[in-house]
Amino acid sequence: MKQEFIIALVGQPNVGKSQLLNAISGANPKIGNFAGVTVEKYEASLIKDDYVLHFVDLPGLYSFDDFSKDETVTKEFLLHNNYDLILNVVDSTNLERNLFLTAEMMAMGKKMVVALNMDDEAKKEGIEIDANHLSSILNIPTIRISSVKKTNLSNLIDEMIKVLISPYTPNKLKFSDSIEEELIYLANQIDKVGFKQNDICSRQAAILFLLEDKKFYDLSHKNPKMVFLIPEINKVFENLKKKTLDNSIEDTIIDEYHSFAKGAAFETQKITSSKKTSLTKKIDSILIHKIFGLPIFLFFMWILFQATFTFGEIPMQYIEIAFAWLGDSVAANLNDDMLKSIIVDGIIAGVGTVVLFLPNIIILFLGIALLETTGYMARVAFLLDGFFHKFGLHGKSFIPLVTGFGCSIPAYMAARTLKSQKDRLLTMFIIGFMSCGARLPVYVLFAGAFFKPENAGNVLFFIYISGVILGLMAAKILRIFVFKGGDEPFVMEMPKYRLPSLKLIWFTIYSKSLMYLKKAGTFILAASILVWFVSTFPKNEQISQSYDSQIELAQNDTQKLELENLKQQELMENTYLGMFGKAIEPLFAPLGFNWKMSVATVSGLAAKEVIVSTLGVLYSLGGDVTEDSTTLQETLAKNISFASAMAFVVFVMVYLPCLAATSVFSKEAESKKYTFYLIAFTFATAWILAFLTYNIINILGIN
Repeated sequence: MKQEFIIALVGQPNVGKSQLLNAISGANPKIGNFAGVTVEKYEASLIKDDYVLHFVDLPGLYSFDDFSKDETVTKEFLLHNNYDLILNVVDSTNLERNLFLTAEMMAMGKKMVVALNMDDEAKKEGIEIDANHLSSILNIPTIRISSVKKTNLSNLIDEMIKVLISPYTPNKLKFSDSIEEELIYLANQIDKVGFKQNDICSRQAAILFLLEDKKFYDLSHKNPKMVFLIPEINKVFENLKKKTLDNSIEDTIIDEYHSFAKGAAFETQKITSSKKTSLTKKIDSILIHKIFGLPIFLFFMWILFQATFTFGEIPMQYIEIAFAWLGDSVAANLNDDMLKSIIVDGIIAGVGTVVLFLPNIIILFLGIALLETTGYMARVAFLLDGFFHKFGLHGKSFIPLVTGFGCSIPAYMAARTLKSQKDRLLTMFIIGFMSCGARLPVYVLFAGAFFKPENAGNVLFFIYISGVILGLMAAKILRIFVFKGGDEPFVMEMPKYRLPSLKLIWFTIYSKSLMYLKKAGTFILAASILVWFVSTFPKNEQISQSYDSQIELAQNDTQKLELENLKQQELMENTYLGMFGKAIEPLFAPLGFNWKMSVATVSGLAAKEVIVSTLGVLYSLGGDVTEDSTTLQETLAKNISFASAMAFVVFVMVYLPCLAATSVFSKEAESKKYTFYLIAFTFATAWILAFLTYNIINILGIN
């Protein structure tokens, strides 16, 4: 039997944990969620000899101060979950700052190994770290590695296994004598009364008591042995107040961590050459220039959306041909008209129109992944901070907002990096204005239907930028009337520019595309079948017979085609879907929507991709479905006016994200009332903007 161990991968943001996980495991990580929360966790496993190492990549955190929700998740995991080892990943180019977190984790009394990552970058900057000396100071194995170059990884793995199978050896974290004396006393009292909370050691428990950690206190008060501990805790508090001259005990302990980190870094780090202006600074002087920075960013985004449409169009043609062939092949081999209809018009027409846009999704995710992994995204947040503040937003809002271009769900979760609840809620309210990847198929469909191919990429870029502008305007209004309050200062680390990891980018694209296809193969498949059912039943034989007799008497093919179209339209209007569409049509009529478009917007609440599959199912049942049937884009161009189409795009751009994203918003907002406000706000805004778009285009006479 192989021995299995769980290893918590912990480090500050941008230290290369995910890249190290890929380099060590040699396999794509699995994505899941932490229990009870929507924070994503990445896991991977490695088999070495008789040992199985299960790695859990925890969200990056600067300290145990619980500034953001992601940091809280990591802290809670370290304090209350079962694991065998902490692999502390440290940025070798920022040793002192990283060792602060190391010191906090040393207080927990857990087995640890320190990985001094980015050793290659440190050497380039003239930084030399004596890993052996640092290991002796901490009494924790310390290995210099590079996850990019994959150097020394085998030594790191061997050291982890050695620590895992050996008895725990206490580390050498020591505070100043006055603090250390009281900590030892309180830890002894905790042991004396037999107090135990989860697997937290007595020393860490003493520190948590002195830091007045609220969650730890809440859990501890349920333990009856706290009756004996409370007097001892109060006694230690009084002693420390005298020793620290009434200074904050929390601040004093944090200073102790800083002193330990500073001393360890000073003892083990040597700068062998003066730091010259690095390549990072040279690039920053251009990319975050206060005048040219924003136009450069907009240019990059324009290139991304041009590529999304232009390069995506080629594989789209082949996918469309493949699904058309599949539909014809299935239809030719089925005699049962009902079965043929559900498979060809329901499943293939519905799912096929969604899969058709997979190339666009891949290109969009590729662009966003490149911007993130190179370190450019963090700089754009810094660049836009001053601009965002004019609209009541925080510079850090940029990260969740740009994440919203991919999917609203992780965007809502990314808003946790904002410390102020008002900033977080305001950002979450306007994330919906950032068009997610699920809306992209709708935009591509309508851009291709109503604009020339050479202009479609520009139209796509304009749609996305319009959403951003509308979001900023909405943020300003919400800040003035709803989320009032002062601004929080912008503090954010600027990671160094790095060449993107091809493996990480591949994993990002692969996982997101697979998620998209799974949705198409499960959820959207079910929705397509449902739309097919309600658009097919109830059958109305009287209408069919009436039109069939007229078609037989028709004098030419033109009349027959017109009668066939009228027949299909009347049959559709008398289905369950037609009845529902007619019922809600008055609500959408002022926007220029026909009943089919109205139904599509409602189906889009399930998932925005369903809008395309719904239109595909509805319009594929018309009289135009002949051997030389037009594409869905051409069908829409024939049946919908330009003003109605643009109003529809605006409505889709603004109204409520999918139900899955809305449920995540509800959890993140921590209040049901904000979910109700979001629904009302997005629908009202979408309706008003679509109404204005439809009427302005009609007044201007644009076709």
